[in-house]
Amino acid sequence: MLSPVLRPGFIQLRVLDIDEAIVHYRDHMGLDFVSRDDGRVYFKAYDEFDRHSVVLREADNVGVDVMGFKMASQEAVEELRRNFDERGVAHETVEPEEQPGVGERLRVHMPTGHLFDFYATMALSDNGPMTDNPELWRDEPKGMRIIRFDHCALLGDEIEAAAEILIECLGFSVTERVVDPAGGNIAIFLSCSNKAHDVAFLKAPVKGKLHHASFLLESWADIGHAADLMARRNIKIDIGPTRHGITRGQTIYFFDPSGNRNETFSGGYHFYPDNPTRVWTTDKFGKGLFYYEQEVVESFVGVYT
Repeated sequence: MLSPVLRPGFIQLRVLDIDEAIVHYRDHMGLDFVSRDDGRVYFKAYDEFDRHSVVLREADNVGVDVMGFKMASQEAVEELRRNFDERGVAHETVEPEEQPGVGERLRVHMPTGHLFDFYATMALSDNGPMTDNPELWRDEPKGMRIIRFDHCALLGDEIEAAAEILIECLGFSVTERVVDPAGGNIAIFLSCSNKAHDVAFLKAPVKGKLHHASFLLESWADIGHAADLMARRNIKIDIGPTRHGITRGQTIYFFDPSGNRNETFSGGYHFYPDNPTRVWTTDKFGKGLFYYEQEVVESFVGVYT
């Protein structure tokens, strides 16, 4: 089954100080400021066609409100709604224009406590990539030179049940797993495309938490450029530059001013639905997370155990 999901479409994050967050995501990370409407701020990356991919909302606590996925058609959304009804999966409708330029969304309450929105229409950006004799970019990339919003890793308790919904109802594939000695999943990486992952669930005794929101860069050289910029602008780095064994991606984890973990990511293998699932065991999990360091860093202790 090929997935009717095209890609991750947007992430809505909670931040403590919206003006401070604007400086981080616009000036440091280099996202394009789109608009400020009804207490939320909207951004996109230079190589994204749709109106926005990052939404920030000021709140008293940090984390993720909702992750959105773009579907191939409205018919696919309606088929998904019928599928959820038959399976008893909790869902609701988000009316068109609840986010500017976005059509009706089917909101799913995942067993991990996360909210996922599935939608078919979003307005195109006024300054998206060129299409007629296109240059590499319309405006010179800024900051960390982010290409697009790429994926999320999410913390929750019922990760097998959440993965089952994506697999059975939406045609996602499991690209990699991390298993404990009894064979239980402590991390599940899933793809709706030919990327190494579009979303990952990491097992923890919590509901609805964010581990990181990831943004694609073009190359390892761009990872280095991002690291230089982080050091120059005193952005708090969690770990990196380094490489994952899982997904093979090159990475830096760092924090926005509110404490949400961001990732700049490049590389990673290409996945196809007929590929076998790669499996890591807990004794090699450090190498899977951080291939060069080969250990679980302090900020990850307790997340997977």
